[in-house]
Amino acid sequence: MTPIDARAGAPCPAGWRLEAVGWYPAPVLPVSDDETPMSSFPASWPMPERQPFAGLYCRLEPLDPALHGNDLYAVASDRDAERLYRWLPDPVPTSREAFEEELLAAAASTDRMAFAVIDGATGRAEGRQSLMDISTAHGSAEIGHILWGPRIAGTRVATEAFFLLADHVFGLGYRRYQWRCNARNGPSRRAAERFGYAFEGIFRQHLVLKGESRDTAWYSILDHEWPDRRTAFKRWLDPENFDEAGRQRRRLSEFRPAS
Repeated sequence: MTPIDARAGAPCPAGWRLEAVGWYPAPVLPVSDDETPMSSFPASWPMPERQPFAGLYCRLEPLDPALHGNDLYAVASDRDAERLYRWLPDPVPTSREAFEEELLAAAASTDRMAFAVIDGATGRAEGRQSLMDISTAHGSAEIGHILWGPRIAGTRVATEAFFLLADHVFGLGYRRYQWRCNARNGPSRRAAERFGYAFEGIFRQHLVLKGESRDTAWYSILDHEWPDRRTAFKRWLDPENFDEAGRQRRRLSEFRPAS
């Protein structure tokens, strides 16, 4: 649409707004009987539940240091511990006692909801993840503080662990589910892309963690995008998509509509 030229100081027509080179029609909001604009959003969104979630291959259980501590310490003290903790804000635990303090803080946190990821095949806690940056005022949340141990990373267990929380959040009507990571963290960025996130950009020199400057990569899935992604996850997780050794027959991206 061609704007009305405002550079000569023309007054703004009613119902239009000033842009860089002129006036454009303003967006129309729903109005009440007294012509007062109304928001189409609720006053707030429900708080996600700190509760167990069960899938075909895993369970998510609210983090309980007494129940999950030994299993998770076995993951955290694995020979891959340095790699697993490379991009996390927490240091590699130096002892079981130090790890217990980390778990107690995570379980008691009011800023995030920490969950243990239970491998359905073994009954052991093989990882943990958190629901964080929860905004009931804006209908948004984030999955973060992810540590999937070597026995579940890259498997259908980890994929389902991601899916269970995402499906709960969007089931509550949330508008946005985000993922952020160090821009140099290639595995995390590839995981976000595999899960169907849209890349939003980089916050340069966003944080200082472990004595290093961090550029943060941001990703999101929005509510109107979730139904197609949800269908793709459900079809990928179907037991028929795996052979006898648990290897996928088709990739997750093959179940999503072409963009």
